[in-house]
Amino acid sequence: MTKFTSYYRPASSGEGTSIAWGRLDGETIFDATSVAPSLAAAIADSALEGLAAHSEDPVALADVQLAPVIPHPGKIICIGVNYRSHQDEIGKAAPAAPVIFARYADSQIGHGEEALKPRISNEFDYEGEVALVISKPAYKVKKADAYDHVAGYAVYNDFSVRDWQRAASQWLPGKTWLGTGGFGPYLVTADEVGDVTRLELTARVNGEVRQHGVVADLINDIPSIIEYVTTFTPLAPGDVIVTGTPGGVGLFMEPQGFVVDGDVVEVEVTGLGTLRNVVREVD
Repeated sequence: MTKFTSYYRPASSGEGTSIAWGRLDGETIFDATSVAPSLAAAIADSALEGLAAHSEDPVALADVQLAPVIPHPGKIICIGVNYRSHQDEIGKAAPAAPVIFARYADSQIGHGEEALKPRISNEFDYEGEVALVISKPAYKVKKADAYDHVAGYAVYNDFSVRDWQRAASQWLPGKTWLGTGGFGPYLVTADEVGDVTRLELTARVNGEVRQHGVVADLINDIPSIIEYVTTFTPLAPGDVIVTGTPGGVGLFMEPQGFVVDGDVVEVEVTGLGTLRNVVREVD
């Protein structure tokens, strides 16, 4: 299975870090930053297929901290209320059109990084999701052609600050706090994934299963999402669409199951790996 990931490494200046990327094979990353400056740039250059066997510049996975799969996408488009089980727990009819909100790139974290719960809120929640990465310029794409515009898939956790999300009709204030967009551990290319509708998602908090869903249960399937989004905005290679979360979020549990400092949240998707983040409360 062909996997690609991004990771932090010391900056060439000797101060701070930069972000490198490469092909992940077991416990080794074969750095490909010399081929393209970023994973998004390699996608734009249609370079991933040629790197499926790349075996130069090995870096031990244990020696690095992973970054978000695509650290700086131009656009992160998120789809709300898009699993039937989530719609059922909310208790509302299916929306007439996809529910769309945006997340900022600097809110993202990688696998193993801390998810930052703001101390100002007592309603920090998890949302396990499947994300797709755009492969080529996409504007006014028809459903029949949608999958041609997908480079690959990865696991996402749309950590949400619910009291800020629900304070007004617009969700943005609760959806893009620093340190709340878990994205990793790696990208699996679309050809390797095959039928994405068969993927199963499971989210766990401290080992307890909270969410379980199958991509086939999306209200708006992936081709419909791509057609809808690209009708109103063009997407570029490396842009990200986060497709929605199944039922089982903390907000609708009885009693509510928000996550707190020290909780371990894992989102596992068949074939895409397990994204793990520990919650850390911050001012």
